[in-house]
Amino acid sequence: MQDIAITNTDSIAKMSQSAIEKVCMFEQLMLTLPQVVMPVTHTLHGGVYSRTLTIPAGVVITGGFIQVPTTLIINGRGTIYANDETMEVDGYKVIVASAGRKQIYSAHEDTTGTMFFATNAKTVEEAENEFTMDAHMLLSRTHEHLNTEIITGE
Repeated sequence: MQDIAITNTDSIAKMSQSAIEKVCMFEQLMLTLPQVVMPVTHTLHGGVYSRTLTIPAGVVITGGFIQVPTTLIINGRGTIYANDETMEVDGYKVIVASAGRKQIYSAHEDTTGTMFFATNAKTVEEAENEFTMDAHMLLSRTHEHLNTEIITGE
C-alpha cells in the first residue's frame, strides 16, 4: 500500500494567542471605519455547510474566531494574514485551515471565498454557532436580509 502524500502546501495552521490578539486589535480599529456589507450565500447539503461571499477590491476583512477545521476556496487576488505570516492569493486556491484561527483578508481585486466543513447542523444558525464563538458579529447575522440560504435536507 502506498502512503498518501500531501502536496498542497497552502494551509493555515492553528494560530498562536499573540497572533489572534493582533487580529483582534486590528479588527477593533477597523470597526471604527465605515463598513462594507457583502451578501453571504449559505449551503447545507450532504452533511457539509458552506458560506460564500465576494469581497470587493480594496476591502479588508477579518473573520470570526474559527473553532473547527475548514477548507477554504479562494478565487481572486489578495493577501491572507494568519499566524504572523502572509499568504498571497493570485487566482484559484484551495487552502486547508485548522481550528483555532482568526485571519485577515485584503482583497487586491474582487475575490470570491468559500469556507466549508462537515457538520450535523440543520440550520444556518446552528452551523454558524458551530464554527465560531463570534456568530453574533457575522455579516450574516447583522444583515440577514442579504443572506441566500440553500438547505436541501439531504
